Order: sequence, then C-alpha cells, then structure tokens
Amino acid sequence: MKRKINLFIIFIILCIILLVSALFLDLNKNDNKNTKITVAEVAHTIFYAPQYVAIENGYFEEYGIDIELILASGADKVTAAVLSGDADIGFSGSEATIYVYNGGEKDYLKTFAQLTQKDGSFLVSRKKINNFTLEDLKGKTIIAGRAYGMPEMTLNYALKQNGINPKKEVILDTSTAFAAMSGAFIGGQGDFVSLFEPNALELEKNGYGYVVASIGEIGGVVPYTSYSARISYIEENKELISNFTKAIQKGLDYVHNHSDKEVAEVILKQFPNTSLNDLEKVIARYRKIEAWPLTTSFSKDSFDHLQDIMIDYGAIDKKVDYSKLIYNE
Repeated sequence: MKRKINLFIIFIILCIILLVSALFLDLNKNDNKNTKITVAEVAHTIFYAPQYVAIENGYFEEYGIDIELILASGADKVTAAVLSGDADIGFSGSEATIYVYNGGEKDYLKTFAQLTQKDGSFLVSRKKINNFTLEDLKGKTIIAGRAYGMPEMTLNYALKQNGINPKKEVILDTSTAFAAMSGAFIGGQGDFVSLFEPNALELEKNGYGYVVASIGEIGGVVPYTSYSARISYIEENKELISNFTKAIQKGLDYVHNHSDKEVAEVILKQFPNTSLNDLEKVIARYRKIEAWPLTTSFSKDSFDHLQDIMIDYGAIDKKVDYSKLIYNE
C-alpha cells in the first residue's frame, strides 16, 4: 500500500514539473514573437523623453517590438550604423538622410516619424550673466558641435533670425566632437557651449557654467530629430514601421497628457545618474519651449523648412523632393 502511495506522489510531482515546464516554454514562445530591432540614437538625452516613455511603458512590446538602443554620438555615426547594418533604424536629425541621398547611395534612408520639433540644446555661459541677451554673444566663442550637423546649423539659423551675424560677430567652434563638448568646456575651451540635457544642468549644478538661454526658444519651430531607415528595410517591414510609429505616438501622447513629475517617474530608469527632481526640472524646461510635436507626422512644410536652413547655411545647393526622402503610409 505504502509503495502505491509513493508511486502516486511521484506521479503527481512529475505532472507538476511537466505542467510548469510547458508553461515556461509557452511564455518563452510568446516572448520570442516580438521582433527584435536595433535603434541607433544620436544622443541619450531627456530631450527624447517620449521615446523613453514608449520603452518604459511597454508601448513597443504592445506592438510586438523588442527595442535595443545603441548610442552613436552624432548624426554621421547614426547614419554609418544604419548603412552598415549595425542598426535597423536611425534616430537623428533628418539632414543626414539628405546627405546620404545627395551622395548617390541607391538604398538610401527615408524619414518616417519625428519626435522633436525644436532645438533641444541650452546655451551655457562660463560666467554668470544677469538679464542675458543675444548681444552678450558678440565677440565670444561658442562650442557649437559638428559642422553641417543639426545642432550647429540650427544655432547658426537662430542667431541670424535674431540679428546676429554668425560669421562675423561670434565664433562658432565646430572642432569638438558632439560627445566631448561638455568636457571641452569644463577644460576651459570657449565662452559658451550648446548642450542637451541633462548635460547642461549637470554643468550648472557643479559650478562650471550657467544656463542662460534655450536655443529652441530662440530659433522657433524646426524639424529637429526623427527616425529613418533604408528604403529596402521600410519596404520589407511596412507593418513594423507602422507599429513603431504608433508606439512613438503613444509616447508623445503620454508626455502631453501627464505632468512633468509623472513623465520623470516613468523615464527615471533611463537616467540612473539623474535625480527625479532634476528630471522633472528638465522636462519642465522642454515642455515650456514646446519641444515635442503633437504627432509623428513629418510634413512637407517641415521638410522644406529644414532644407531652407541647410541652403542658408551652405550645406546643400538645392532641395530634394519631399516624396523622395519622407515615408508616409
């Protein structure tokens, strides 16, 4: 009798093990249904809060997408990552797609969604300036980022729009790589530096400088940061591109419909070295200048305006047709 009971107990244990194993395998199977993609981002900044909201709130997972973010500092490096196949989608200024197209690449890049609509950098002064105006920039050196990149071109544009001649009245230093701008300023280079957050706030907190202006506020609406991919990738993955865009749209919606603190709480994991209070302050800064658009749509007017800035700067001679470089479903 005792032997039969023991056998029965063993049988029950084996059944439980098999059931748990089956559930585990099923869960893994469901996890594997998500399409894994690599996204190369131009910077890891609070400026891109809607993207991180989409990641942390599981919006990509809702649409069957598993995101791997890699950092490629500078739009040129983002483009190189996409063209080499190291990344499926690039996230940077859309000027990069124009350079690739004009370079004769057959399988060039198309923009399919935007995330920001203004320059997200802040002007940091080495010295404290009460009642700062753009006149305070005359005769000074500004560490501005890579030549022909969006940060430097939009700064150039913003200055001209406000009556400052960037070629005669200020010095825009383009000798420093994007990722090294904070370090260069701390090391004594330049009178001002243009930085994204949280870098600008960190310099200010540590006594290296003072935030005196928002480039986005000075320059107005500019099609700034967007997502792009090779035309072949888009054609082969139309549903994925559509779902990716929907996830980003949900991120934008969340940011527009929730408080600074709520957004900060969601993206805190993305910025482990930044306090919740500082995150909230920076989000408030970006909200104040209306950095984030209501939709991911990259309109013809936006694209033409981008190219006007590039032509004015001397980066390109003529415009590329909107239909060539912007993907709409």
